[in-house]
Amino acid sequence: MFSALIGPVVSGLFGVIDKAVEDKDAAAKIKGRLQEMVLAGQMKEIEAAAQVVVAEAQGESWLQRNWRPLLMCLFGVIVANNYIIAPYVLLFLRIDVTLEIPPDMWDLLKIGVGGYVVGRSVEKGVRVWRDGA
Repeated sequence: MFSALIGPVVSGLFGVIDKAVEDKDAAAKIKGRLQEMVLAGQMKEIEAAAQVVVAEAQGESWLQRNWRPLLMCLFGVIVANNYIIAPYVLLFLRIDVTLEIPPDMWDLLKIGVGGYVVGRSVEKGVRVWRDGA
Protein backbone atom coordinates (compact mmCIF):
# COMPACT_ATOMS: atom_id res chain seq x y z
CA MET A 1 0.00 0.00 0.00
CA PHE A 2 2.87 2.35 0.84
CA SER A 3 4.47 1.86 -2.59
CA ALA A 4 1.14 2.52 -4.30
CA LEU A 5 1.02 5.90 -2.60
CA ILE A 6 4.66 6.91 -2.97
CA GLY A 7 5.25 5.46 -6.47
CA PRO A 8 3.60 8.28 -8.44
CA VAL A 9 5.39 10.89 -6.32
CA VAL A 10 8.79 9.32 -6.95
CA SER A 11 8.05 8.98 -10.68
CA GLY A 12 7.15 12.67 -10.78
CA LEU A 13 10.35 13.55 -8.95
CA PHE A 14 12.38 11.50 -11.42
CA GLY A 15 10.84 13.52 -14.25
CA VAL A 16 11.71 16.79 -12.50
CA ILE A 17 15.28 15.58 -11.89
CA ASP A 18 15.66 14.64 -15.57
CA LYS A 19 14.52 18.13 -16.62
CA ALA A 20 16.45 20.09 -13.97
CA VAL A 21 19.80 18.28 -13.95
CA GLU A 22 21.62 18.43 -17.28
CA ASP A 23 24.43 16.05 -16.31
CA LYS A 24 22.97 12.56 -16.81
CA ASP A 25 25.45 10.94 -14.40
CA ALA A 26 24.55 13.41 -11.66
CA ALA A 27 20.85 12.87 -12.35
CA ALA A 28 21.32 9.11 -12.09
CA LYS A 29 23.13 9.51 -8.75
CA ILE A 30 20.35 11.73 -7.40
CA LYS A 31 17.67 9.28 -8.53
CA GLY A 32 19.60 6.37 -7.05
CA ARG A 33 19.89 8.13 -3.70
CA LEU A 34 16.18 8.98 -3.79
CA GLN A 35 15.35 5.32 -4.46
CA GLU A 36 17.52 4.28 -1.50
CA MET A 37 15.69 6.74 0.74
CA VAL A 38 12.29 5.47 -0.42
CA LEU A 39 13.28 1.83 0.06
CA ALA A 40 14.63 2.61 3.54
CA GLY A 41 11.28 4.21 4.40
CA GLN A 42 9.45 1.22 2.94
CA MET A 43 11.53 -1.17 4.98
CA LYS A 44 10.63 0.73 8.14
CA GLU A 45 6.94 0.40 7.25
CA ILE A 46 7.34 -3.31 6.50
CA GLU A 47 9.31 -3.92 9.70
CA ALA A 48 6.63 -2.14 11.74
CA ALA A 49 3.91 -4.29 10.14
CA ALA A 50 5.96 -7.43 10.77
CA GLN A 51 6.40 -6.47 14.43
CA VAL A 52 2.62 -6.16 14.80
CA VAL A 53 2.09 -9.62 13.27
CA VAL A 54 4.80 -11.14 15.50
CA ALA A 55 3.37 -9.46 18.62
CA GLU A 56 -0.11 -10.79 17.80
CA ALA A 57 1.26 -14.28 17.14
CA GLN A 58 3.03 -14.27 20.52
CA GLY A 59 0.04 -12.86 22.42
CA GLU A 60 -1.46 -14.60 25.42
CA SER A 61 -5.06 -14.60 24.17
CA TRP A 62 -6.21 -17.23 21.68
CA LEU A 63 -8.27 -14.60 19.88
CA GLN A 64 -5.31 -12.20 19.68
CA ARG A 65 -3.16 -14.90 18.08
CA ASN A 66 -5.79 -16.14 15.64
CA TRP A 67 -8.10 -13.29 14.59
CA ARG A 68 -6.15 -12.49 11.43
CA PRO A 69 -5.95 -16.09 10.14
CA LEU A 70 -9.63 -16.63 11.00
CA LEU A 71 -10.65 -13.51 9.08
CA MET A 72 -8.60 -14.57 6.07
CA CYS A 73 -10.20 -18.04 6.21
CA LEU A 74 -13.66 -16.45 6.28
CA PHE A 75 -12.78 -14.36 3.23
CA GLY A 76 -11.46 -17.52 1.56
CA VAL A 77 -14.78 -19.28 2.19
CA ILE A 78 -16.71 -16.35 0.68
CA VAL A 79 -14.47 -16.28 -2.40
CA ALA A 80 -14.71 -20.08 -2.77
CA ASN A 81 -18.50 -19.87 -2.44
CA ASN A 82 -18.83 -17.18 -5.11
CA TYR A 83 -16.41 -18.61 -7.66
CA ILE A 84 -16.52 -22.39 -7.08
CA ILE A 85 -19.69 -23.44 -5.26
CA ALA A 86 -22.27 -20.86 -6.41
CA PRO A 87 -21.80 -21.44 -10.17
CA TYR A 88 -22.51 -25.17 -9.74
CA VAL A 89 -25.48 -24.59 -7.45
CA LEU A 90 -26.86 -22.12 -9.98
CA LEU A 91 -26.20 -24.52 -12.86
CA PHE A 92 -27.87 -27.57 -11.30
CA LEU A 93 -30.42 -26.15 -8.84
CA ARG A 94 -31.14 -22.74 -10.39
CA ILE A 95 -30.57 -21.10 -6.98
CA ASP A 96 -28.24 -18.12 -6.71
CA VAL A 97 -26.18 -18.38 -3.50
CA THR A 98 -23.60 -15.76 -4.47
CA LEU A 99 -22.65 -13.42 -1.65
CA GLU A 100 -22.08 -9.76 -2.44
CA ILE A 101 -18.45 -8.77 -1.93
CA PRO A 102 -18.09 -5.04 -1.30
CA PRO A 103 -14.96 -3.33 -2.69
CA ASP A 104 -13.80 -2.56 0.85
CA MET A 105 -13.70 -6.28 1.62
CA TRP A 106 -11.51 -6.92 -1.41
CA ASP A 107 -9.19 -4.14 -0.24
CA LEU A 108 -9.06 -5.62 3.25
CA LEU A 109 -8.38 -9.06 1.80
CA LYS A 110 -5.50 -7.72 -0.32
CA ILE A 111 -4.03 -5.84 2.63
CA GLY A 112 -4.49 -8.81 4.97
CA VAL A 113 -2.93 -11.35 2.65
CA GLY A 114 -0.20 -8.94 1.57
CA GLY A 115 0.55 -7.91 5.14
CA TYR A 116 0.72 -11.52 6.27
CA VAL A 117 3.00 -12.57 3.41
CA VAL A 118 5.24 -9.51 3.77
CA GLY A 119 5.26 -9.80 7.55
CA ARG A 120 6.26 -13.47 7.46
CA SER A 121 8.90 -12.79 4.79
CA VAL A 122 10.42 -9.96 6.79
CA GLU A 123 10.31 -12.03 9.97
CA LYS A 124 12.19 -14.87 8.26
CA GLY A 125 14.63 -12.45 6.62
CA VAL A 126 15.40 -10.74 9.92
CA ARG A 127 15.94 -14.15 11.57
CA VAL A 128 18.35 -15.22 8.82
CA TRP A 129 20.17 -11.90 8.96
CA ARG A 130 20.42 -12.05 12.77
CA ASP A 131 21.66 -15.65 12.76
CA GLY A 132 24.14 -14.99 9.97
CA ALA A 133 25.55 -11.77 11.42
